Amino acid sequence: MEVALPYLKDTISVTVPDKNVLAVVEPNDLRAKGDTASIVNAAIASPVESKPFEAFIAGAKNLLVIVNDQTRPTPTRAVLSAIAPALAKVDPSFIIATGVHRGPTEEEYRQIFGDELFERYRNKIHAHDARKDEMVYLGTSRAGTEMYVNKMGVDADSIIVIGSVEPHYFAGYTGGRKGFLPGIASYHTIEQNHRHALHPGAKALNLEGNPVHEDMIDALSVVKKEIFAIMTVLDKSHNIYAVTAGDINASFYQAIDKADEIFVADIPSRADIVVSVAKYPMDIDLYQAQKAIDNGKLAMKDGGMMILVASCRDGIGEEAFARLLSSSDTPEGVLKTIQKEYKLGYHKAGKMAEVFLRGEVHAYTQLPDELLSSFFIIPEHDLQAAIDEALKTKGRDATILFLLDGSVTVPRAAR
Repeated sequence: MEVALPYLKDTISVTVPDKNVLAVVEPNDLRAKGDTASIVNAAIASPVESKPFEAFIAGAKNLLVIVNDQTRPTPTRAVLSAIAPALAKVDPSFIIATGVHRGPTEEEYRQIFGDELFERYRNKIHAHDARKDEMVYLGTSRAGTEMYVNKMGVDADSIIVIGSVEPHYFAGYTGGRKGFLPGIASYHTIEQNHRHALHPGAKALNLEGNPVHEDMIDALSVVKKEIFAIMTVLDKSHNIYAVTAGDINASFYQAIDKADEIFVADIPSRADIVVSVAKYPMDIDLYQAQKAIDNGKLAMKDGGMMILVASCRDGIGEEAFARLLSSSDTPEGVLKTIQKEYKLGYHKAGKMAEVFLRGEVHAYTQLPDELLSSFFIIPEHDLQAAIDEALKTKGRDATILFLLDGSVTVPRAAR
């Protein structure tokens, strides 16, 4: 069987004996009924637990629009194009919800907004900087997270949040409340929230008993603003499958059912070998690509092998997790360090260490070999050779599963 693996904006083909292939998994092949503009307009005209969008805009003062950054496949440009005539009436400002990611490049700004809208609003677009921007304290969550958010979010009288909902490896799902935390929150606030990521309840598809999600919801409750959310769910080709709108929490929960239809993939069993792809733009760095490792583990047998395919074109990303991994002698050592002290990024190292304890992780990336090796990851330079060697190591009857969009697809094993 020949399998085309996404890499950057192209593919790499590999060949595997049919008898060894357990499954080739990607988001389910479901498509929206109707064009993007009509889907968006229908959602905003009949929002959940909110006034219609036109009524919201009519009363909006000092409007701020929060949009996702370049690491997300959110179709921000398509949504903004659909609501552009309404926005033109109120002259909004925009903030890129970077969390702790870097701000966009010129090319990435245009990727997010499209050329026309970027040129129209470029002087009113700000990229959130969790370390440098002026923050305002809004209170403390029940879990003790001190809620500091960007002053732009506090000064605005009305807010639109545009996001996308898909499974997230420790928040349960992206979207909704994540526009604020981590989106426009301070580094200190994000660090306090993410310390809960190693809790057993902090996992993909889970919200009940998930302390990360519950803390985000609790923190959002202190944001006393009129908010209109537009949440998108994408299909396997990153086109809009569904849109929900209105109250930020109600629209988020409504989108979850649609997200599950696309991103939860049932598989017959776990495999000896899992090839998990962090698809563009989630391949930006190892910090983001780790999501493909975490979802891939759900399809891997104990003692199995995983091959991550991700360009990591921007390097490793947030460095705290990398320093912890490279300074530890063993994966067990990583987890012991986290138990003693938590810093933002350590949850990423902890999640990776848990996988390393279950099996080998190899990676086909642009990262230097010595760097990957210091993270307990075995570097690969030829995907076909890596797969051939994996099958040789695991035996002629070994099973292999390909996860073609591992950052967002959650495999659910029957046994």
